[in-house]
Amino acid sequence: MKKLRVQFLLFVYDKTQKLYRTYFKKKKRQWQFNEKQLLEFHKDSLGRKLGEFYKKHGFTMIPKMENHDVHHLLTGCGTNFEDEIAMQFLLLGNGKLNAHLLAAVVLGSIILPEYYKMYRNAYQKGKNMRAFHHIDFESLLWQNFENVQDFFIQKETPVYY
Repeated sequence: MKKLRVQFLLFVYDKTQKLYRTYFKKKKRQWQFNEKQLLEFHKDSLGRKLGEFYKKHGFTMIPKMENHDVHHLLTGCGTNFEDEIAMQFLLLGNGKLNAHLLAAVVLGSIILPEYYKMYRNAYQKGKNMRAFHHIDFESLLWQNFENVQDFFIQKETPVYY
């Protein structure tokens, strides 16, 4: 039964993804790098980690949606369907708000309610992180991945006196 529910959500996603890119990402441009070029970045860089992510999962970059894949790296969210919905909850907790995200959150809650605890935890994790949903990560691809990840995971910078 779960397989049928996930197939329905995949169908909805497939039909709305292009609309989302057209209407919500119309001012955004696609990145100037491809998956192969990302693998040429320095070993510990965000760009290299992203290239390895694409290679490991057999994914290709979706124009104007590259930041979403960086979100997976930063947060440790998986790529199966319930993890994708959890990612939307995390982004909601992080301050992102648009119709596509809300539709994913509502449909995911209704169609896959058995993951409610995971969704709630993801939302809380997003609230506890520095806001990153609005960052264009293309300019940070050269940066050390762990430093970038630590910066966003740690909401408050400790002050030592």
